Amino acid sequence: MLYYLGFPTGISGAELAERAREQACRFGTEILLSREGVRGEFQPGRCVGYLADGTKIVSRAVICATGVEYAHLGLPKEEEYIGAGLYYGAGSSEASLTRTEHVYVVGGGNSAGQAVMHFAPFASRVSIVVRGDSLESSLSQYLVDRICASTNVDVLTRTELTGLHGISQLQAIALKDRNTGQERRVAAHWLFVCIGGVPHTEWAPELGAMRDERGYLMTGPDLLRDGRQPPNWPLDRDPYYLETNVPGLFAVGDVRHGAVKRCASAVGEGAMAVAFVHRYLAEG
Repeated sequence: MLYYLGFPTGISGAELAERAREQACRFGTEILLSREGVRGEFQPGRCVGYLADGTKIVSRAVICATGVEYAHLGLPKEEEYIGAGLYYGAGSSEASLTRTEHVYVVGGGNSAGQAVMHFAPFASRVSIVVRGDSLESSLSQYLVDRICASTNVDVLTRTELTGLHGISQLQAIALKDRNTGQERRVAAHWLFVCIGGVPHTEWAPELGAMRDERGYLMTGPDLLRDGRQPPNWPLDRDPYYLETNVPGLFAVGDVRHGAVKRCASAVGEGAMAVAFVHRYLAEG
């Protein structure tokens, strides 16, 4: 269930996607289903995409919204709680919503540590659930230091999330102590899972599109180093905010480095990208 603007009681991802498809078709959008893109070519002012069935698509600009495959917990009823107390990834935009709440974060990497620090100033308590023996083995030291200095953060090491409970909304989770094997149930209405994911950018190296160390597409200001444009950038201007280092190739949503991984922000980025495409096309 997604709690998207205009849907106060929530809407399922499938229903929102179907409404979006219907709206796009009303504006004359052509949607190609079950046709896999296998490669692309970018030349000055010309983009060529090749589909698995041999179809060739030629355009002057491309918006990439291929998304990320997030690692799931693999627990019963997990899909039921997505967007209803269970969330994948965490950004600063959610922090103020958790004021006075007890927030649980699952994961032992930097993304989990950063999520903890987003929530700590707002939530009454933040518990980070870590399967390993310590944070030091998987987090950057600066995050370890900040977490240890936070008085409202609990670090639950050698602990595993084993169950999700609640009626329509997440109300409790089950935690298992990996030392003793004992399991306990605790009340939980905010659970953020930060256990990794893989962006769908395996095609990027062939095009020369720059990615970060985790494979997310770099765009806009993130491409600049000390104010310098990215290598081999052919234009006088800097890349637009959502533009990659390949002129005319834009990235939006979860696939983009630094994106706020939420539905509303992805929709907003899509609208922004269309505006930037019009600006790019107007350049001639």
